[in-house]
Amino acid sequence: MRVLLTGASGFVGRHLHAALEARGDTVAAIDLRGNHAVYTRDALDFFRRDNTRFELAIHCAAIVGGRASIDGSPLGVATNLALDSWYFRWLIRSGTPRAVFFSSSAAYPVTLQQPGDIHRLVETDINYEQPGRSDATYGMAKLTGEQLAQYAEAEGCRVHILRPFSGYGEDQDDAYPFPAFIRRAKERQDPFEIWGDGSSTRDWIHIDDLIGATLAAVDQDATGPINVGWGRATSFDELAGLVTAEAGYAPELKHLAAAPQGVHHRVCDPKRMLDVYQPRIELEEGIRRALTA
Repeated sequence: MRVLLTGASGFVGRHLHAALEARGDTVAAIDLRGNHAVYTRDALDFFRRDNTRFELAIHCAAIVGGRASIDGSPLGVATNLALDSWYFRWLIRSGTPRAVFFSSSAAYPVTLQQPGDIHRLVETDINYEQPGRSDATYGMAKLTGEQLAQYAEAEGCRVHILRPFSGYGEDQDDAYPFPAFIRRAKERQDPFEIWGDGSSTRDWIHIDDLIGATLAAVDQDATGPINVGWGRATSFDELAGLVTAEAGYAPELKHLAAAPQGVHHRVCDPKRMLDVYQPRIELEEGIRRALTA
């Protein structure tokens, strides 16, 4: 297929770029940070001015940066609203028939992610008529994007909505927890710092599986929002234990109570994803890969 890929130099974008080219697709890759394979171009400017029709568009361009960015720059991440709204307008104007929109687990109501029993988030936990409060302006922007996707669908563009949970990989920026933990373990830091009290849980999904699930959803024309995760709840204390054990040492854990922590439990029900894709890389294998990268 002839594919437009925005945010092609980012973590998800560059892995998607490689996967699309490996299967023979022709990719027009754009990003503010260009290189020999990526055109230096502002996605927002492209959506406003260009009318080129593609067979598939995948929109990865966004302002991101982990928990510190979500909590510390609410107006900055809200800029994603402009990117996403112009993306959907461009899809309709250009006549591009199929598209991918990356939403987020942050779109889910925070009331379902509190201390206590773990609620495995299912796609229907978001009711577009009464969605509940999502996680900060980042989650609100993603939720709005999902709702805008319905308008694009009504105009004839099939939009595949993915809700990734905690994506990670060997080449992720260490503004995110997983690579930060890997760096600390490689440095054999002792004490080993953890933001919050260590009991919060996340659902970790390797970047290869995130890409695999995305392309499977496109290839199988899977409809409706799809969670992308394992459904495995791992606390930050448990993650630190797995990482440091694989690194061969047992440090003291030092909890930073004043650091941003986010919601308490964020774990998915992966049943809908499993209908189209079976994840392959378990967390322990992902940790081994990262420590030896």
